Amino acid sequence: MAKQKTAYVCNDCGSEHGQWQGQCQSCGQWNTLSRISLGPVKAASAGASFKKQGFAGDSSSLKVLNDINLDDAPRIATGIGEFDRVLGEGIVPGSAILIGGNPGAGKSTLLLQIMCQLSQQMKALYVTGEESLQQVAMRAKRLGLPNDRLLMLAETDITGITAAAQEQQPKLMVIDSIQVMHSADVTSAPGSVSQVRECAAYLVQYAKQTNTAIFLVGHVTKEGSLAGPKVLEHMIDCFMMLEGGDDSRYRTLRSQKNRFGAVNELGVFAMTESGLKEVKNPSAIFLARSDEVSPGSLVTVLWEGTRPLLVEIQALVDASQFGHPRRIAVGLDHNRMAMLLAVLHRHGGLFMADQDVFVNVVGGVRVTETSADLALLLSVVSSFKDRALDRELIAFGEIGLAGEIRPVPNGQQRLQEAAKHGFTRAIVPKANAPKQAIKGMQVIAVSRLSEALAAL
Repeated sequence: MAKQKTAYVCNDCGSEHGQWQGQCQSCGQWNTLSRISLGPVKAASAGASFKKQGFAGDSSSLKVLNDINLDDAPRIATGIGEFDRVLGEGIVPGSAILIGGNPGAGKSTLLLQIMCQLSQQMKALYVTGEESLQQVAMRAKRLGLPNDRLLMLAETDITGITAAAQEQQPKLMVIDSIQVMHSADVTSAPGSVSQVRECAAYLVQYAKQTNTAIFLVGHVTKEGSLAGPKVLEHMIDCFMMLEGGDDSRYRTLRSQKNRFGAVNELGVFAMTESGLKEVKNPSAIFLARSDEVSPGSLVTVLWEGTRPLLVEIQALVDASQFGHPRRIAVGLDHNRMAMLLAVLHRHGGLFMADQDVFVNVVGGVRVTETSADLALLLSVVSSFKDRALDRELIAFGEIGLAGEIRPVPNGQQRLQEAAKHGFTRAIVPKANAPKQAIKGMQVIAVSRLSEALAAL
C-alpha cells in the first residue's frame, strides 16, 4: 500500500507547506497551518465523475469571445430588492455564492424565503445537512411561505447530493452548510480544511458545468471571519456576510467579493415574525434620532456600493479617571480614530490626551470608508465643548495628517440624498462643492480642519 501523502495548508492565504511550522511563509500569520491528506484525492475526479454521470455540458468546447451569446444567461431576480442589489441585480446562472454570518443571523431563513419563492417559477433544491426536513418544514410553515414545489434533501455526502441534483436538474440549489459536507475520497473529518476545500471545489465545478446557481452557507469563527481555508473564498464567484446580533432587529448583507456586481454593496433587512423583510430606505431607520438635541451627535453620508447612506455618529468625551485615557470606537476603526485625534490636537488646537473618547455609529453600521473622518472629529469637538450641533447639519470628508480635508467620491449624490431627508446645511471638502446650488441646502466648502471648526 502506497504511503499516504500529506500537506499543511494555511487557513488564511491557502498556501501549501511540506511540513508543519508555526508561521506561514506566505502571509506571515502564526498557527494557521492545518494538516490535509493528499493521497486518496484524484485531481480530475470531479470532472471525470461529471462526464460519467452525463452532465459535462459544453464547457470544454472552444469559442471566440465575441461569439459568446450573453442573452443565454439572463439574471434571475429573487423578488427581494435588497438581496438583488447586493448580488448585482440578480442571480447569475452557473454562479457559486457563499453566504456567511454568525449563528442566528438569519442565513437559512433568508435562503429558505428565496428558494420557496423562486420554486414557483423554476425547479429548486434545498439541501440541509444541519437540520432535519421536519425542522425546515416547520420554519417554512411558520413564515407562511409557499412550500408546494420546493425540493428538499437531507444529505451530507457530496456525491449523493450531486447524483440527486443530476437526476432532478434544478436551476437553483442551496447547500446548508458547506462545513458539514464530506467526500468519501478524503479521509479527514467533516469541517476540516481538506474536506471543505474538496467539497467546495466539487460543487463549484458542478455549478459551472451544469449552469446551476448554487448557494453555499458558511460558518464564521469567533473572530467574525469565515471558517475554513482562505482558498474557499477564491473558488466562489460571490461572497456575502449577513451581520447582526440577537440584540438588533436589523440585519445588514454586505458583499465582500462579487464577480458580477459592485463590491461592498450593502443590503438592509428587518427581522420580523414572518422572516426577513427588506428595508428600502435604510437611511430612515439609521436616522431615528431623539427629539432632544444633545452634544456629540452629527450625521454623515456614507457611500455603500452604489448608493448613499445617512448614519448618525455619536461621540462622548469625558475626563479620564485613570492614568491611561481610553479610546473606544464601535463601528469605526480604532487606530484611525486615534490618528484623527492627534490631527485635531496638532491642527485644531484641542488637547484631549487626558480625556476618555468614546465613538459609536448608531444602528450597528460598520464604517469602512474615510469619508466619515470630518463628521467624527466634529462630533468629538461638540461633546468636548458641550455644545449641540444643528440637527439639520451634515458633514463628510477625509482628513489628512497635515490637517487638509480631501474630497470623497460621489459628493454630489451624497448632498442630494441629504437634501431629500431635510438637511439644510453641509460642511464638505472644497473639491466636493456642487457647481450648481442644491435647492434648500447651504453648502460650506472647506479645505482645512481649522476652517471646518470655524464654520461650526
